Amino acid sequence: MRARAAGLLLGYAADRLLGDPRRFHPVAGFGTVAGALERRLYADSRPRGVVHAAVLVGGAVTLGAMAERRSVVVTALATWAVLGGRSLEREALAVHAHLAAGDLLAARERLTHLVGRDTSELDECEVARAVVESVAENTSDAVVAPLLWGAVAGVPGLLGYRAANTLDAMVGHHNDRYERYGWASARLDDLVNLPASRLSAALALAVSPGRASEGWRAWRRDAAAHPSPNAGVVEAAFAGVLGVRLGGVNRYYGDRVEHRALIGAGRAVRPEDVARATSLARRVGTAAAVTTAVLALRSRR
Repeated sequence: MRARAAGLLLGYAADRLLGDPRRFHPVAGFGTVAGALERRLYADSRPRGVVHAAVLVGGAVTLGAMAERRSVVVTALATWAVLGGRSLEREALAVHAHLAAGDLLAARERLTHLVGRDTSELDECEVARAVVESVAENTSDAVVAPLLWGAVAGVPGLLGYRAANTLDAMVGHHNDRYERYGWASARLDDLVNLPASRLSAALALAVSPGRASEGWRAWRRDAAAHPSPNAGVVEAAFAGVLGVRLGGVNRYYGDRVEHRALIGAGRAVRPEDVARATSLARRVGTAAAVTTAVLALRSRR
């Protein structure tokens, strides 16, 4: 499908040049609709959460099917709207700039734009670790996965994937309110990210031939120890390629503490590794755009 492949490449280029749309972002609009439905539907119940996810993701897929007319422009706009690679890079490098300037308080504050953990007591190396972990995971979630679903299923795939991923960010949490209600959204997000996380890790090795064996070793040895079936794969590949060690103690608001297994056999993350991680993420994103465009061309739909 030439139109689909061209649309994916143009949308990826728009994200790299422009970042997220500054105003009237469709993902923000989706979040508003999702929040309104939650207020009407919420109960401490898995079935209610299933309905919540089905209505919203199904609606996004339907909207995408109505919008798609084998049009390069529509595919490009949808791709641009759902990608988040450039904004991820900007946020990561903003934290890096604060660390480089010696302003740890500002770095901790800016880090809250990337992670949901409590950043108030992190030292500079822990701040850097959090950024590298976020860059690794979100390169898969915000770049590779939408491109892959766009290649396989066009605009419905792009919008449906972003709906599922956004719902996980909104309600897929382990806390008293969402443990049951958010279960379906969290499991759906795990499912739709399964192929892209493996592709992301494979591309990280492919674009780093000098460190591919270390990345592969970390992937095989350490990924399964991560609580996420997808984030562990990408973080392990990034850790091996970058020669660093991820994981450790993460503290979240509300006094929840997670003791994450160590991933990678390298040294502890240092502030300068943030720029190295964003460079790796940029190469992975570009490789993903080319790979998924080729996949779209080979598609029979």
